[in-house]
Amino acid sequence: MILKCIAVDDEPLALDIIADYVAKVPFLELVKRTENAIEAMQLVQEGNIDLVFLDIQMPELTGIQFLKIAGNKANYILTTAYSQYALESYDLNVSDYLLKPIAFDRFYKAVEKVRNQLQKQETTVAALVPEPVAAPIATPIQDFIFVKTEHKIQKIELDDILYIEGLKDYISIFTKTERVITLQNMKKMEETLPKGEFIRVHKSYIISVDKIESIERSRISIGGKTIPVGDTYRDAFFKLIDSRNV
Repeated sequence: MILKCIAVDDEPLALDIIADYVAKVPFLELVKRTENAIEAMQLVQEGNIDLVFLDIQMPELTGIQFLKIAGNKANYILTTAYSQYALESYDLNVSDYLLKPIAFDRFYKAVEKVRNQLQKQETTVAALVPEPVAAPIATPIQDFIFVKTEHKIQKIELDDILYIEGLKDYISIFTKTERVITLQNMKKMEETLPKGEFIRVHKSYIISVDKIESIERSRISIGGKTIPVGDTYRDAFFKLIDSRNV
């Protein structure tokens, strides 16, 4: 398992140290080193980063503010000269907290901890769906899709889909009659489904627009399930709903 990392710090020397340490660890790959917290935030939001080495005292965003905005799209190791933030950072599910100057043995212990956590998650998902699939196979005419389940490739009619729920490494497709589990990521599934008929309303949910039963504030009722509308997706969702109002 190779962990894709970024290092975020407003001190170039601190970035040099992290980059040097990452280069010494075979299972780490430094994708980006940056002094710009906003640039780092954009990379994390894209969902392709496994681990962020994050300084706390930065001009655009503090490390704590960064964590509150970015959420759980990556794992985080804080790198700071200030110990007073440790308690607050652990409340935000930080993997580890490294005090500067950082010794290499302490750095290695922290990244090994993150790798072990991710390997356990992979093992759990593999036990549920042992045969991974890179992507669903869609026909040119978007009436149905094919997805790989545990023992077969299953055809799912788009008109039967109520909503799709995403976890870390797999998704559940809820239809009118069943739940289908497949190894997949939400971004790829979102790209596969026809726009306008399906819309992502939360980092963990894609819904079928015509299966919506009601909307109350930022909660959607569909197939007996209450689905929240996330802040990131709220404007696009309600714009689509408004376009269909009589």
